[in-house]
Amino acid sequence: MTTDQNKPSHAWLGAAIVSLGIVIAAALIAQALNAYQDSRRQVSVKGLAERQVDADLALWPLNFLVTGNQLDQVQQEVERQADLLRQFLLDAGFKAEDLQMSMPSIEDMQINNYGNQQPKARYKSSPTLLVRTHDVARVKATMQKVGQVIRQGVALTQSYEYRPQFLFTRLNDIKPEMIAQATANAREAAARFARDSGAQVGGIRHAEQGYFSINDLDSYTPEVKKIRVVTRIDYQLED
Repeated sequence: MTTDQNKPSHAWLGAAIVSLGIVIAAALIAQALNAYQDSRRQVSVKGLAERQVDADLALWPLNFLVTGNQLDQVQQEVERQADLLRQFLLDAGFKAEDLQMSMPSIEDMQINNYGNQQPKARYKSSPTLLVRTHDVARVKATMQKVGQVIRQGVALTQSYEYRPQFLFTRLNDIKPEMIAQATANAREAAARFARDSGAQVGGIRHAEQGYFSINDLDSYTPEVKKIRVVTRIDYQLED
């Protein structure tokens, strides 16, 4: 009899445990769903920062050509034209340490000739005097005066290989400010999206910094650079 009387209480206890388990499971599921929904309430935006800067380093290779049939005469002419070119640059205000002369090499055109027609000049030399300076403005001004040294007999060559280059070397000095600008630009975009959706911008969930690109302003103004960086940021949206 005692055992039969305890059966209802045992059944009630089992039902209570099952009910409690269902309630707890439902609460956990609801919590997980809320967390999942919160994780999906985010917006991905891109922030842009651009800036124009002046180049701070110029590389100006001046290549000239010397030909002749006598080896010693070619060597003497190389030295003569190199001296004229060096003096022209010194007179223009460049420092001696700004000028670097390449090792002159002389090519025997007859040895390298595979046809029946012999070249007019047997020997050819094409040395280069490199101007490396932070005085970009002086390089630009002197480039307009190279006709003076050409009239003195220096046979300067023109080719893409020997084009002047203008570089910007102080990117690290402006990186932090540009990253901050790109981040602010991204947050403005996120704020506009949040207002349209009736929400507010929360914290940053994920951020990716793009690489910095440095390009000429245009093909006619290589001494002015355009620097650009794009960041991608995921913001949490809140009620």
